[in-house]
Amino acid sequence: MSDNTLSSIEQLKKAVQRLPGVGARSADRIAFHILRESAADARELADAIMAVKENVGHCSRCFNLTETDPCAICTAPGRDHGELWVVEQPKDVTALESVGLVHGVYHVLMGHIAPLEGVEPHDLTIEALLERVKKGDIREVIIATNPTMEGDGTALHIHSLLEDTGVRVSRPSRGLAVGSPLEYASPAMIEAAVRGRTAM
Repeated sequence: MSDNTLSSIEQLKKAVQRLPGVGARSADRIAFHILRESAADARELADAIMAVKENVGHCSRCFNLTETDPCAICTAPGRDHGELWVVEQPKDVTALESVGLVHGVYHVLMGHIAPLEGVEPHDLTIEALLERVKKGDIREVIIATNPTMEGDGTALHIHSLLEDTGVRVSRPSRGLAVGSPLEYASPAMIEAAVRGRTAM
């Protein structure tokens, strides 16, 4: 192999290793797998990555990932717009939708409050959440932040802001393991948490 080829392989490994959960060994395996693929398959992968970057954005209403604005969940006629599920990230919407029990709509915070990491309430979409609640169409806000110290702190902060609005505020039950992000919970655990939500 030429030096240029070796340089390209190392560059690919380095790029792949930036993905979450991918260490040096996994990066090696992925890089050499891509090398074994046909040029057409490699191009398909590259095109798919570029299509996501160019076509996917955030819904202006709920901040979930979408290719249309507003997103398909916000505009679905069968959804209960009086029931608002507040989650940390778009991947949490996917986890909740997988159990098929949420009939309401969502609000994605785009993170959680973490002062030590420099993330304050104004860095999230909390202000937009309050504006949605103030419009008066929402009867219940379910704060489904992750059952972690940061997630619980974020939930308590949002609850304090909603106390005078008159809307019911609840939290999924602790069927979810403490410290475990929503995206890693099994469908059965998520179902138990959704069905057993309690008022805050």
